[in-house]
Amino acid sequence: MTNSGQEQWSRVQDRLKAEVGDDIFSSWFARMNLEAVEKETVRLSVPTRFLKSWIHSHYSDRVLNCWQAEEASVQRIDITVRSGVLRTNAPKTRAAEAAELPREARTNPLIGPEHRRASAPVSAAHEALGGSPLDPRFTFESFVVGRSNTLAHAAARQVAEARRGDLVMFNPLYIHASVGLGKTHLLHAVTWAGNARGERKVLYLTAEKFMYGFVSALKTQTALAFKEALRGIDVLVIDDLQFLQGKNIQAEFCHTLNALIDAGRQVVIAADRPPTELETLDDRVRSRLAGGLVVEMGPLGEELRLEILKSRIEAAKQHHPGFSVPEAVLSYIAKSVTHNGRDLEGALNRLLAHSKLAGQTVTLEMAEREVRDLIRPQEPKRVKIEDIQRVVARQYNVSRSDLLSSRRTANVVRPRQVAMYLAKTLTLRSLPEIGRRFGGRDHTTVLHAVRKIEGLVGNDLALAEEIELLKRQLQE
Repeated sequence: MTNSGQEQWSRVQDRLKAEVGDDIFSSWFARMNLEAVEKETVRLSVPTRFLKSWIHSHYSDRVLNCWQAEEASVQRIDITVRSGVLRTNAPKTRAAEAAELPREARTNPLIGPEHRRASAPVSAAHEALGGSPLDPRFTFESFVVGRSNTLAHAAARQVAEARRGDLVMFNPLYIHASVGLGKTHLLHAVTWAGNARGERKVLYLTAEKFMYGFVSALKTQTALAFKEALRGIDVLVIDDLQFLQGKNIQAEFCHTLNALIDAGRQVVIAADRPPTELETLDDRVRSRLAGGLVVEMGPLGEELRLEILKSRIEAAKQHHPGFSVPEAVLSYIAKSVTHNGRDLEGALNRLLAHSKLAGQTVTLEMAEREVRDLIRPQEPKRVKIEDIQRVVARQYNVSRSDLLSSRRTANVVRPRQVAMYLAKTLTLRSLPEIGRRFGGRDHTTVLHAVRKIEGLVGNDLALAEEIELLKRQLQE
């Protein structure tokens, strides 16, 4: 091919990028190559049939127009699927391989190049739609199962191993947990396993990436194509749903969620709290999410933390054979570093650095010194509004439905006010959210209840003692 042809192609790409925007261009056209310019026909190639079909259906006229702006004689664009052979016979450099990995996988010393290259390929749909990066470590094989995550793991595995046409059992599958307890690991594992089977189009997106894609599509007037592409996915995996913001974006997410579920497609979602506590989400979205299987991943117990440490050390030994951690050190870290799995990995990285870079033997004294800042004070139990309603109802011998009802009898009004007061003082929920959780009441009703109980507590010793007793029960 002549240099002039490549120069023309470069200018066409610039035109195309200016028209559709950087995000759309990188999703659909970044891996399109010029093969030949023959009289009135330009021959282009893409790596997958999915890309060919999508570009042909949605962008062929736009590509042709950009070419005609450069070369008026061009009348036809021919797109083919090129073979999997690289256009150059030169092997990829180690730097090129690393550049294709997510940032965390590139920088973590606990994994080596052999592990990185061994991960399954992502699907064409995942690449073409600009799916969020996947960490090659986060597979089902590397996930350590314990009492706190057994159900979440089993449900995720069932979703990943289902075949196209199978009855969808849990839809959506909604997994929630605090930071560092393995939500993202499971979502990546679902995506890796689904891609490896090759039967279904599996797409993993963070909520941030979903928002960015939708906003970019609106700006470039390609929102319809964006929606159609998402709704053609067999398994849509969304992470960190708590960050989904904006009325229009939430409405589009709700439409996409409904369209996929109604079409029998699988949706998997993770967030840091249950659907009922996602205050910023529209009621319709919360209702649809709660209608699936909602699974909580609890804190990591000491036994599970120890198993995670052993698993990570075995993985590290494959790439750093001399790395050894005494049982006493493992036991100390498992007992002391309790917050989440990321802190456990951070502790091992520090020990590995001293072992490999400073040539020091890992000892208990070293561990005590190096992980001191990772030993956090025990956080108070996170109190839920449902727990408050249950404990208050039991204390005052009324039902939870009484607290949520419109009844105004004295034996219900006082417990309801106490429950609202506790919800305001023991949780981070806003007044409107508390009102919604107490039968759809206005926030002014909640404010009145809080002020009423605050005023009574100062003068009514019996009530003050009752409330202190309820607080102790809720925080045990």
